[in-house]
Amino acid sequence: MKKIVFSIIALVTTLTASAQLSILQGDNMAADTSHVLVAYFSATGTTEKVAQQLASEMGARLWKIEPMDSYTEADLDWRNPDSRSSKEMKDTSERPTIKMCTNIQQYTTIYLGFPIWWGISPRIIQSWIENNFFDGKVIIPFATSGSSPIEPAVEFLRQRYPEITFKNGLLMNDRIAK
Repeated sequence: MKKIVFSIIALVTTLTASAQLSILQGDNMAADTSHVLVAYFSATGTTEKVAQQLASEMGARLWKIEPMDSYTEADLDWRNPDSRSSKEMKDTSERPTIKMCTNIQQYTTIYLGFPIWWGISPRIIQSWIENNFFDGKVIIPFATSGSSPIEPAVEFLRQRYPEITFKNGLLMNDRIAK
């Protein structure tokens, strides 16, 4: 009986993962994945696991968006109004300094992953967007979150950067590799 239950759970997990990948890919999945980039920011490793899995499944290039100064556990304490992340998210003009990205010009489709902070993408995502050129590119957001939906985060990006084509995103919590 246990073997049957585990088999059913494995099948449902696989089908859910495949369905999520199909939703993310939509009409934008090129047969040639050499033009697909999975770029992500992950402060704790959660979004990184999803990004790695997504890039692996698609055969896409993986790029980590990194701050010049890594976040510490104290920096990420959202309950502390004086923590680095709290200050960044309160100040709409804040842009953390980032390590520069690989040349994204060769990519036509970019899957952009991030944790949701205060209902939107972390300010470092804005730093990354503002330091790159996205003419003719499609960005497909994906996110991880303890409780927030992705839709407000995607809408925030669309309003902030109307010249960029952002597709609907997907919350990928159940894609986290165990």
